[in-house]
Amino acid sequence: LISGMASGCPINNLIPEWNDLVYQGRWRDALDRLHKTNNFPEFTGRVCPAPCEGSCTLGLIDTPVTIKSIEAAIIDKGFKEGWVQPDPPAVRTGKKVAVVGSGPSGLACAAQLNHAGHWVTVFERADRVGGLLMYGIPNMKLDKNYVQRRVDLMAAEGVKFVTSCEVGKDISAAQLSEEFDAIVLCLGATKPRDLPIEGRDLKGVHFAMEFLGANTKNLLDNTNGQVQNGPIGSYISAAGKDVIVIGGGDTGTDCVGTSMRHGCKTLAQFEILPQPAMERQPDNPWPEWPKVYKMDYGQEEAAARFGDDPRTYLISTKKFVGDENGNLKELHTVEI
Repeated sequence: LISGMASGCPINNLIPEWNDLVYQGRWRDALDRLHKTNNFPEFTGRVCPAPCEGSCTLGLIDTPVTIKSIEAAIIDKGFKEGWVQPDPPAVRTGKKVAVVGSGPSGLACAAQLNHAGHWVTVFERADRVGGLLMYGIPNMKLDKNYVQRRVDLMAAEGVKFVTSCEVGKDISAAQLSEEFDAIVLCLGATKPRDLPIEGRDLKGVHFAMEFLGANTKNLLDNTNGQVQNGPIGSYISAAGKDVIVIGGGDTGTDCVGTSMRHGCKTLAQFEILPQPAMERQPDNPWPEWPKVYKMDYGQEEAAARFGDDPRTYLISTKKFVGDENGNLKELHTVEI
């Protein structure tokens, strides 16, 4: 156990067990072990940061075992072989539960309550189920077919999904209280962190989720999947533009990758923190998460096209400057 986590895994996946079962060729047993702790391994096997790999003992002398890829391989084989089938509860309790929000926590909550025998209804204000799984994480990281496949499986098990329904607007909390025995709030953190500096209201300055969410919705709404064929104004296009992404985290990386796919003219990414060391430092020993320099998919793609890692470290944006028409023209920054 590491900080209360088995094998460095926040959800206590039985990693040594199913790794060994895969080694033995016992894939179905591995799937059973995986599902004991993880409702949605097809999601985590693709988007989890994999702290387990940072805790892998092989990492002391070599590259860690690619645990995340093994996890994805197990569940993918499970679906391919037909081992993952709807499994509704044999007995119903007669209790009705409303789950507000259909993101990862809402779906996991609904799955657990349904398996316990309760009748579960999930309310989602967007037009599709999945929360950030559907509209936050870009398609290239998590194909939405994986999300919809799991949602369809849960529906076949008896979970009811109500979309385009905002609690407090389309249905009242009082009505939910009358119709259900319990209500579980699984709300996402949808309020973005702003940068309240001069010029923030200029045209061309966008929150990440405005950019990513509209892009994904446009892709899903177009049958041919070509983002450039969407209706004008239905998404924020980076095509042919000079793009600066402020923030060096995973969301920033997704903005970099999406801008690359749009065909941006130039691209830079600003990170307020210092560049990590190339290898573990004495104050960051195994089995802690390795705080070392690396390039994620977005930076790798930008480097392949523009010749270098797009990130600038220890930089802070102090002012946005626009032209006479109110369009963003330049950023004023300082080195930290």
